[in-house]
Amino acid sequence: MRTRNIQYYIDIALKDTPVVLLNGARQTGKTTLVKGIAKMRKATFVTLDDQVTLASALNDPPGFIQDLGPFAVIDEVQNAPNIFRAIKASVDRDRRPGRFLLTGSANVLVLPKLGDSLAGRMEIIPLFPFAQDELHGRKGSFIDKVFARKLPSSPSAVTRKTIAALVHGGGYPEVIGRKDATRRVAWYRSYISSILQRDVRDISHVTGLTDLPRLLTALAVRSSGLLNVSDISRTMDLPHTTLRRYLALLEATFLSTPLPAWSGHRGRRLTKASKLHLADSGFAAHLCGIVTPAQLLASLSFGNLLETFVVNELRKQATWNRVSVQIHHFRTESGREVDIVLEDMRGRITGIEVKAAEAVSASDFKGLYELKDIAGDKWTRGIILHSGKHTVPFQKDMHAVPLSALWEW
Repeated sequence: MRTRNIQYYIDIALKDTPVVLLNGARQTGKTTLVKGIAKMRKATFVTLDDQVTLASALNDPPGFIQDLGPFAVIDEVQNAPNIFRAIKASVDRDRRPGRFLLTGSANVLVLPKLGDSLAGRMEIIPLFPFAQDELHGRKGSFIDKVFARKLPSSPSAVTRKTIAALVHGGGYPEVIGRKDATRRVAWYRSYISSILQRDVRDISHVTGLTDLPRLLTALAVRSSGLLNVSDISRTMDLPHTTLRRYLALLEATFLSTPLPAWSGHRGRRLTKASKLHLADSGFAAHLCGIVTPAQLLASLSFGNLLETFVVNELRKQATWNRVSVQIHHFRTESGREVDIVLEDMRGRITGIEVKAAEAVSASDFKGLYELKDIAGDKWTRGIILHSGKHTVPFQKDMHAVPLSALWEW
């Protein structure tokens, strides 16, 4: 079993927090990870995907929680949202740390009845599909390195063909283990059907959701573009209110994870719209009808899906790197943009552009210079991640860096 880099932080949280929630999409490895923790701690493990167990939790939440013992792992807790109040009552009686480890496949903070139930008592830790670091058996620190005084030496070069394979493969454990293209397609189809028929319906209590698969495809083909609700509404012939509700459901189940706009300077006219990104580049490629890495490399979508891949890699690394960052994109109303803005707790800014080509020219840094001008003394550096072989300085604080730095630094 591959090591998950987030496990260390789960263990740390359990030492000082009564309730820890591991939150993320289905099939990202949450159950496997918490089963291992339960075994090590000799804890009670229950899953609310089991109908008998779920019936017990729904029928008598206080009794269900009381019977679990001193340390319990509850899997897929969103299936019984009423047990959160029972957990709160139990924790208020006994505030020892590490009493409950929960997993959820829906964002519990946007679900009814859960908003304030465990405020101050629960730490939420996100779990994403596998990062390249984890697949390579590493615990990289790319985010830490780009905020350091000096960049490391050039990482190993990777070919565009290899990059396409990584983007197409994504990070879902089941997909990575399937070498046959038709079996990967079958898994994705089953995955979409399962989530839409079970999780989305359960949290929305709405049956007429036949447009959601079409919406997922519409988002995938717009990967890395700005979220234009009017355009999607018109294309799909969906009312704005219905579309926004559907988008919220996809975010609640971690299928769509838009990238918010950076707005750190009130004196400039900056775009406020989020950028569209699905939670996994391989998933997005499937929705675009791209079956093989070779098809992706030849596709007009390659650059956009590569950007989605990089955004998701940085989101994963942000859960274990020391420098805590918020991740945004940057775009002025005149059209100058930077794909990714990393802003740390001190307000320091690093800008990152993603380029599918091997060659990088000075003109590719225009958006980064615009961001630098706005960031002022908060500016750290600008980086263009590319598919070439070498780290090349364009100025003291502007560098072109091979994409493999994401998992080698």
